Amino acid sequence: MDAFTAGLLQRIRATESDLTRARETGDDFLVEVEQGELDDLHRLAAEHGVEVSASRV
Repeated sequence: MDAFTAGLLQRIRATESDLTRARETGDDFLVEVEQGELDDLHRLAAEHGVEVSASRV
């Protein structure tokens, strides 16, 4: 796995964790921000052929 792929997958995991935390605390604004970031990361992964396992959130 190259550095780009590893970094992208790490960012996805971190964002999923942040999204879960935002949902648990009821922070609707932060949920929107994190969901947007996660969507962008998934789009970037798809554009570069990086397979992302099923989302945990």
